Amino acid sequence: MTRWRPLPDVLPREARHLVEQLRALKDRTGLSLAELARRTAYSKSSWQRYLSGAKQPPRGAVQALCRVAGADQARLLALWDLANTTWPHGVPVAAGPAGPMADAPPAGAEYRRWRAAALVSFGVIVVLLAGLLWLLPAGSG
Repeated sequence: MTRWRPLPDVLPREARHLVEQLRALKDRTGLSLAELARRTAYSKSSWQRYLSGAKQPPRGAVQALCRVAGADQARLLALWDLANTTWPHGVPVAAGPAGPMADAPPAGAEYRRWRAAALVSFGVIVVLLAGLLWLLPAGSG
């Protein structure tokens, strides 16, 4: 059974109840977060955010967990509907310095990753073009 961190104090009662039920269901499966991610369309980090209360799980994630656990979806989807009306939308729920956001990438990391990928792609294209020009017979015109 997973040792869960306490849920954020700012989480409304309905949202807290949903997350507690999702945690219990995940524990009942005996799956790790990585295994749960492999069996659903949601990543390990997404499941970490949902089960820590840092982010509201999408309705589809609740359905996927129910499917994997072989549980009745109706009860948990009713809990999701209640939590959806009270969840602090658009406001990230602070989980404290040791929470899931502690190891989040810095603000510009996504741009740097995109730029690095673009530069590598450009380099590959240049090398391929140079190889193509080298293979073409000289003076064929």
